[in-house]
Amino acid sequence: MSIRKHIPNTITCANILCGAAGIVFAFNDSLELSFIMMLAAAVFDFMDGLAARLLKAYSDIGKELDSLCDVVSFGVLPSVMLVQVFRHAAASVCGQAGGTIFGLMPLLLAAFSALRLAKFNLDERQHESFLGLPTPAAAMLCGSLAAYVSVTPSSILTSWCGSIAFIPLLTVLLCALLVSEIPMFSMKFGTGKETPMREKAKRLAFLAVAALSVAAALAFGLRWTVIPIISFTAYIIINLIFAFFPQRA
Repeated sequence: MSIRKHIPNTITCANILCGAAGIVFAFNDSLELSFIMMLAAAVFDFMDGLAARLLKAYSDIGKELDSLCDVVSFGVLPSVMLVQVFRHAAASVCGQAGGTIFGLMPLLLAAFSALRLAKFNLDERQHESFLGLPTPAAAMLCGSLAAYVSVTPSSILTSWCGSIAFIPLLTVLLCALLVSEIPMFSMKFGTGKETPMREKAKRLAFLAVAALSVAAALAFGLRWTVIPIISFTAYIIINLIFAFFPQRA
């Protein structure tokens, strides 16, 4: 039996190990470490597909394993991180709101992420681009926000997260986007098909915002976690703008 065909699945398992470690760090209130684990999981999530293509080691179990690992790393982990942020920030601002059942509302992200991944696996329309917000994009936004707030207690974002409404509303919005039919661009390259101009424009706009966020972070001495907050917020806004202003015939 060739060991080659097991390499992609081994890389996929590294994804879930990072996600599980991130959850442990989150429960210990080490949210910046949790986000680093999420980023590591994202790297392994990219590498397993790359390895499968290079080694021609595709398998049905690999596809299912990838989704199961993504539920943990990009569904459960970011939702737990938001619960921790909401619990601490809301308790300091408005008493015990973050420690009640209401404070567990971000866990809905785990359920909707699982639903999103199941839908993606069955939807034949989502090979070159996405319909609905990809789970890694939602996870990166939530994870970077939680990491940033955990180490900048005096920031505006921290005060927003301490309000009774911000994180619950963010949760509802992201859950709706995860299962929506809104077209979202992917960053996949080299698929062998020519990319439409509108998709190229979306990608360029996103890359421009990401570059500007890096420049702003360096210029103003901001925490590095502000970069994915800005970038993935821009990702959502760019896609929404293009969706609500469709191309004229």
